[in-house]
Amino acid sequence: MSRPALLVTGGSGQVGTGIIESNRDRFEIVAPGRTELDLADPVSIEKFVGSHDWSAIISSGAYTAVDKAESDEAAAFAINGEAPGVLARLAAARNIPLLHISTDYVFDGAKDRPYSEGDPVAPLGIYGASKEAGERAVRAAGGPHIILRTAWVVSPWGSNFVKTMLRLGAEREQLGVVADQIGCPTSAADIAETLLALAERLIVDPAAPTGTYHFVSEGEASWHDLAAYIFDRARAQGRKVPQLNAIATADYPTPAKRPGNSRLATGLIRRDYGISPRPWKAAIDDVLDRLI
Repeated sequence: MSRPALLVTGGSGQVGTGIIESNRDRFEIVAPGRTELDLADPVSIEKFVGSHDWSAIISSGAYTAVDKAESDEAAAFAINGEAPGVLARLAAARNIPLLHISTDYVFDGAKDRPYSEGDPVAPLGIYGASKEAGERAVRAAGGPHIILRTAWVVSPWGSNFVKTMLRLGAEREQLGVVADQIGCPTSAADIAETLLALAERLIVDPAAPTGTYHFVSEGEASWHDLAAYIFDRARAQGRKVPQLNAIATADYPTPAKRPGNSRLATGLIRRDYGISPRPWKAAIDDVLDRLI
């Protein structure tokens, strides 16, 4: 029996790389690069989607330069806002499921508890607004879909907080890290495994639940907490680590404003799909084992 064919956009990103590594021959995966599939070009998207009989589409490609987006609004909205809608409409026309990755940045971070799927969105900047536009476009297409919001993604691949801390820790004697932003450090490999499990279910079960879900690791931490954990592990392996200082968001101004609270509640995906995220420290341990 032939394997289901899965189109994965953003195949070179953290989650896309995780999907390819986690596949273990479950799917025939095609993950085109930018030269083959330009997410800023609807014609390119339509041509590529029409080139094969897909079983499902995973939309993990995105414009993720949060600060740059503040001065590059058109590109951010083309890739994050419009491209998911094009993919969703093409998927709906073929009656195949679309799985689309979104972000905690659709929220303003003012809530004092983890955000649930039904909480009002209120993005603080262009990146969050463009991702929220993409969510709306996916829903409007009317086909079977899952929007999977996640946050604080880290992995052994690409650029992310863990890799940055290991690099800066080796270069500097002191390092200040923000301590008043709270979230859930989450492994791209765990997100990838979740997306593949969801895709398997949606392909074989047209009555499977759809809609918007949250997936992040269990627990919470500040960026300072995460940095301290990284450096504790690095020190135990004999690596040079800096003196770590806690700073406020106001002490580290950036073009884009970050949510102070990026915690996402995961009760819905646990209930509907039996997917239980593991503790964030276990997820970070796996990343560090690959990097240290």
